[in-house]
Amino acid sequence: MVKEIERVMEVPVVHMCTVVPISLTVGANRIVPTIAIPHPLGNPALDEREEKALRRGLVEKALVALTTEVDDQTVFENPDTSSLKPRAMA
Repeated sequence: MVKEIERVMEVPVVHMCTVVPISLTVGANRIVPTIAIPHPLGNPALDEREEKALRRGLVEKALVALTTEVDDQTVFENPDTSSLKPRAMA
């Protein structure tokens, strides 16, 4: 679906997923690996502050992926997020 949204709407899309090979198989262009199938954007074993930091990090990776021009499928495992404006965590 992400590939079709990019093609039809002509907007970049990031596929955040737990199983990267599936994303590669379906042709997603910008892929951000996440945590685990039951909790793709979190980890209930962490305390609230740690989980918020984890989620923020994943969203920052997705923002970098979204704003990066790609010609082929790209997995954004550890993108440089330093260009994102820092914000105090509540």
